[in-house]
Amino acid sequence: MRQPAVADRFYPGSPKALELTINELLAAEPEQEKEEAIAVVSPHAGYIYSGELAAKTLSSVKIPETVIIIGTNHTGAGGPVALSTSSWNMPLGQVPVDIEISNLLLAGSSQIQQDESAHRNEHSLEVQVPFLQHFQKNLSIVPLVISLISLPLCREIGETLAKAVKLSGKKVLLIASTDMSHYESRETAERKDRLALKCIEELEPEKLYQTVLENKISMCGFIPVTITLFAAKMLGATSARLIGYTDSGYVSGDTDQVVGYAGLTIS
Repeated sequence: MRQPAVADRFYPGSPKALELTINELLAAEPEQEKEEAIAVVSPHAGYIYSGELAAKTLSSVKIPETVIIIGTNHTGAGGPVALSTSSWNMPLGQVPVDIEISNLLLAGSSQIQQDESAHRNEHSLEVQVPFLQHFQKNLSIVPLVISLISLPLCREIGETLAKAVKLSGKKVLLIASTDMSHYESRETAERKDRLALKCIEELEPEKLYQTVLENKISMCGFIPVTITLFAAKMLGATSARLIGYTDSGYVSGDTDQVVGYAGLTIS
């Protein structure tokens, strides 16, 4: 069973304190009608920095029982496209992995490997899970951690995801977990991040991949977002909506070295 890696650091580790924190983050936003989204882009920093935007983004969509979470491999451990098939033991309760979709992914691409080591200390997926548990009591997840891979492989993984979702016949939400520019001035981060966000809003995965590399945008999860865009388009996505953009400086007070955060829905 996969144990929490960043409880008590990125978010409260006690169930009571965590539920209280999530409710406080949600209370900052008025109730809104939830949309039927195909995918979401959500930030993955500590809740003090990006929790409010993550809460706002995830509360704006219907959370089905199965969620595929695609995140960045920050630790360098494990394979380039690593799937966890162990249950996740989270503070708000155990979360099973959707074995049917996991098996479809493993059968659909030899590039996807069952590999727990990539997940053991990775935070990019873990911080999304408490929000998902809050909204969906019967949650199952499909956790994928991705290293830096080529654009053709991003397309292959995205197509494999879309085919698995279609074959399962289930309602599934895809979540691409990413932060935006890292340790730039607010002005520079906003300018660079606008370029990347424009590509996402236009549903252009190839353009996003190239824009991030050409402009040296330190968006840690551009690979998960690229994969998610490929998959979402195959699943019928026609539009993307920016829920919000912010940066760490609004909490820390330091606007010379910020990390940018964005939330988007894709439907």
